[in-house]
Amino acid sequence: MADAAIIILAGAESHADAGRLVNGLEAAKEFAETAGDDMALIFDGAGTEWIEELEDEDHEYHDLYQSVHDEVAVCDYCAGAFGADDAVDDAGLVRIDENEGHPSVRSFVDDGYEVITF
Repeated sequence: MADAAIIILAGAESHADAGRLVNGLEAAKEFAETAGDDMALIFDGAGTEWIEELEDEDHEYHDLYQSVHDEVAVCDYCAGAFGADDAVDDAGLVRIDENEGHPSVRSFVDDGYEVITF
């Protein structure tokens, strides 16, 4: 059994950012499909910009995103700061705000999760 908090910080500006997104989604999918593993997938910082794109059924990585959609949460503060509020609301995603508007990485560490950033 392994517990992981996967945090996608990569923005949506470059090919390298898309690579980090896909690697993060693939890692999340692997944890989600492994019995006994617990996984949280958080879009934080510029990573919140991906939500609108990934919700589009025609997006290249929409199906991969949908495979882990039930585990997706978003930094509340960053969704606003990066203009993703409407997309997050339309997608019905959970917002995390326990650390002054941001996710608490410390809480994940305290709960025994490995924190992996992309």
